[in-house]
Amino acid sequence: MTSLKAPASLNRRVTPCHPRGCQRLPPWRLILSPSFPSSSCRLCILISRQLTICNAQSYTDDLWLASGSAQSSTAVRSRLLAAEREEAKAVLSLFLRQKGLRSILAARIVNKADGFIEHLVSKLHVTYRSRYAEGRELSTPEIRDALIPYLEALSKEHGDGLVEVVENFPDPFAMEREAMSSSMPLTPTSSNKHKAIARVSTPTSGGALPELVVYLLDLGMEHEEIKNVVRKFPAFAYYNVDRKIKPLVALLLELGVPRSSIPGIIKKRPQLCGISMSDNLKPMMTYLENIGVNKDQWSKVLSRFPALLTYSRQKVETTVSFLTELGVPKENVGKILTRCPHIMSYSVSDNLRPTAEYFQSIGADAASLIQKSPQAFGLNIEAKLKPITEFFLERDFSIEEIGIMVNRFGIIHTLSMEDNLLPKYEYFLTMGYPRNELVKFPQYFGYSLEQRIKPRYARMIDCGVRLILNQLLSVTDSRFEDILQKRMDGI
Repeated sequence: MTSLKAPASLNRRVTPCHPRGCQRLPPWRLILSPSFPSSSCRLCILISRQLTICNAQSYTDDLWLASGSAQSSTAVRSRLLAAEREEAKAVLSLFLRQKGLRSILAARIVNKADGFIEHLVSKLHVTYRSRYAEGRELSTPEIRDALIPYLEALSKEHGDGLVEVVENFPDPFAMEREAMSSSMPLTPTSSNKHKAIARVSTPTSGGALPELVVYLLDLGMEHEEIKNVVRKFPAFAYYNVDRKIKPLVALLLELGVPRSSIPGIIKKRPQLCGISMSDNLKPMMTYLENIGVNKDQWSKVLSRFPALLTYSRQKVETTVSFLTELGVPKENVGKILTRCPHIMSYSVSDNLRPTAEYFQSIGADAASLIQKSPQAFGLNIEAKLKPITEFFLERDFSIEEIGIMVNRFGIIHTLSMEDNLLPKYEYFLTMGYPRNELVKFPQYFGYSLEQRIKPRYARMIDCGVRLILNQLLSVTDSRFEDILQKRMDGI
């Protein structure tokens, strides 16, 4: 391609796409200013990659922008798509690190997740369809605003399985390739994952399965489950049974974990097997017990969230410091981790602190709330918390009343709008109660509409009496009948 120089007047109008300049953006995130006159857009414009703008590094190739040139527009679209992929990778890597993964591991996962990255880019195209129609490139904050809530939703849905979702994003040819790889000898250029899978799939020269597979089969795992663990975490295939697997199994049994539950723990967090027992696992357990984690509950804690023991000491201490700073008594910090160890997967800066500030802004006691309903602190503020608050504001509840409801029923923001709040509120309007009954007893939204609320309300009406919501719903069936009988006797 012959090198051309862009007219000086056009070069002066080149501006960064990001309002803060290009220091924090890759060089390819530069676009022409929307202030270009329409006539200039018909020119064949060259932006030399050797032109320095906002301290961007020099370029070696030339970027042609030519209206009417299919080849040029295709090249531009290709570069923009590459830019979006890099942005999506950066967001995903940051998200995984915030969930407690080490930087090296997060980078390794992202680099193997091409299918998932393409999926994230497609989400951007759907979210910002109108922007693309206008020919506008997305800024970094816009990309983050679109992807972070989606990743949070996936994390909540899949928990520890999020990494597996990312690495093995649905691929219609995956099974076919797997069949081919298992039937063909793997060459030295095969991926580490394929080598690891082959290691636990192929019998030894003597016809026996590898020692690791034999031990795990005896432990209660299926062969396909073992291969799935290796797909998620290839290093597991190379763990020594005597030095890595057996010591962890012995520790879990000693803590009271049923033998039948151990395969589930390994499937959720195979990394546990690779952590030093003396240098990491036991010191971490001692630290957590010293801050109040009930050592008699380790079986339940690890069955529920085995990743707890894989986080760094710094990560755990950061979360503990935040809880005490928030006002949680030191003796209760361990109780929170015992009951809801998942809270350790939440980022202090991106989840816990902003969520606490939001609850405080609506009058809720964040310290009390995180002790009663720590799961609420894993919710996205924009996508989940604010819509629930708006739901009640639109129905004439004041912020103060909403704060009272949250303090009395901490999980109210975790409930589904369509499946829970809306149908139950609409039914409440037919019951003839004043609105402040919900403020007094927001637990109403925690009961089944079909199995509890409607039958009890119908029974109360048949008896010709009137009970407050608390009496109507919170008592046992026998106590409910006793209350009805006494009311009828008193009529």
